[in-house]
Amino acid sequence: QVQLVESGGGLVQAGGALRLSCAASGRTFSRYRMGWFRQAPGKEREFVARITGSGDTTYYTDSVKGRFTISRDNAKNTVYLQMNSLKPEDTAVYYCKADRPASGDYYWGQGTQVTVSS
Repeated sequence: QVQLVESGGGLVQAGGALRLSCAASGRTFSRYRMGWFRQAPGKEREFVARITGSGDTTYYTDSVKGRFTISRDNAKNTVYLQMNSLKPEDTAVYYCKADRPASGDYYWGQGTQVTVSS
């Protein structure tokens, strides 16, 4: 069982920056790939970024490439999402996800609200 707690959301003006954190419980954090997803009002949850367990490979959706950076600190059981040059269309609830495709288990955090004003 893995518990995930996101933090760092808030209200920011367009062009600003935020850093989200997702703290995980348990001693097997490095075995999980970690991802960030977001869900805007009235829309489906969408993929934002993902990082492998070792942290050596990252993936991003096209709309955030060059603006967002995902990273992880396995010693602190934490994954981060640095968000720069924020746009109003980035407004959403951001969720952290831990999963292991080989075993099929996955876990979600409770989400943190990010609001970007124009």
